[in-house]
Amino acid sequence: MADMGLEAYRFSISWSRLIPNGRGPVNPKGLQFYNNLINELLSYGIQPHVSLFNFDLPQALEDEYGGWVSQKIVRDFTVYADVCFREFGDRVQYWSTVNEPNVYLIGGYDAGDTPPQRCSPPFGKINCTRGNSSIEPYMAAHHILLAHASTVKLYRKNYQEKQHGFIGLCIYTFFYIPFTDSKEDALATQRANDFLIGWFLDPLIFGDYPRIMKENAGSRIPSFTKAESKLVKGAFDFIGVIHYMAIHVSDKSSNLALKHRDYNADSATTLVDIDLLTSLEVSITPWTLEGVLEYLKQVYGNPPIFIYENGQRMLHNSSVEDTPRVKYMEAYIEGVLNAMRNGSNTRGYFTWSFLDAFELFDAFESSFGLYYVDIEDPDLKRYPKLSAHWYSDFLKGKTVGSDPEGLGEFDRNVLFTSK
Repeated sequence: MADMGLEAYRFSISWSRLIPNGRGPVNPKGLQFYNNLINELLSYGIQPHVSLFNFDLPQALEDEYGGWVSQKIVRDFTVYADVCFREFGDRVQYWSTVNEPNVYLIGGYDAGDTPPQRCSPPFGKINCTRGNSSIEPYMAAHHILLAHASTVKLYRKNYQEKQHGFIGLCIYTFFYIPFTDSKEDALATQRANDFLIGWFLDPLIFGDYPRIMKENAGSRIPSFTKAESKLVKGAFDFIGVIHYMAIHVSDKSSNLALKHRDYNADSATTLVDIDLLTSLEVSITPWTLEGVLEYLKQVYGNPPIFIYENGQRMLHNSSVEDTPRVKYMEAYIEGVLNAMRNGSNTRGYFTWSFLDAFELFDAFESSFGLYYVDIEDPDLKRYPKLSAHWYSDFLKGKTVGSDPEGLGEFDRNVLFTSK
């Protein structure tokens, strides 16, 4: 990382590694692991950005009360966060509570094809043994928001003044485009944004869920009490953004006639090319990231933004000559610069990912890494790809791409991550 010139590194803390049973004794080896990592990063001048939760709930809490579907998790998550702030906060300045909760809930509690694999017929993509696709995505979202807000309140009360840090929430974003120029598809596109982005940002900015979500989900979406609304509203110092691609949206208002609906049916939309989510080498459309940043500026008052994931998927064993990834990175970083010139309050950019990783959808079949990892080698030997050399040159201010002078203005804002 230091050789490459990285200024920052984002990673997640595993709740289970630190507190194996979800609450109670702290695992000293887990504590040592994260202290060693943080200290080593800082010794090279690399700033840690830490996520507190990324898909890996302690199994004990899932077994005891269903994890995020129970309000009991609000207290347990806040206590876990307190341990992290107390043990690491003197050296960590940037915290995000829950990573991409919107897609975590869609996959984990409606479709059921990602952890914790909760769903119900006919909505699940797998044969789940537990769950309720009509209710649980909304319940779990509510408890994530309350846990997040409770954690922010704790951090601001007990730690922020002396540790001088910042805390936020990280959301997954598509740039939604109407499938046709019809009024119906235009309205469907706004609904899609409300259901994906507004689901979490509306409570954080305005204190409540989007009107259309409350109308369509009805009594299945929980209501905030006045005290909860006050707690959640403004509970962030920054918003983390994950973005890879655009998706076309068409209207499917006919879903609202269904008596039994899930989150997807409530949105009354069809995501036409959602299969792109798991395809190789997505199209290079940097204006879509610009569009997301402009949307956040216009609709949500231009909050401070860290782009926490953005990158190109390729076959893992394809080649270290990953020219498509270089082209993707160059285009999207320039897109971020354009958004900043247009007034976006973007504070940093992290590319996904530093090393080839174990990916959520297909394990080691595909990869996003700038460094190739030989998974057949017992030592997991690493080799820099073309993208690693390109990014290093870019970070060090060397001439890269078609507009080196313009990009040079941005290099001090460019950060970097992998988990």
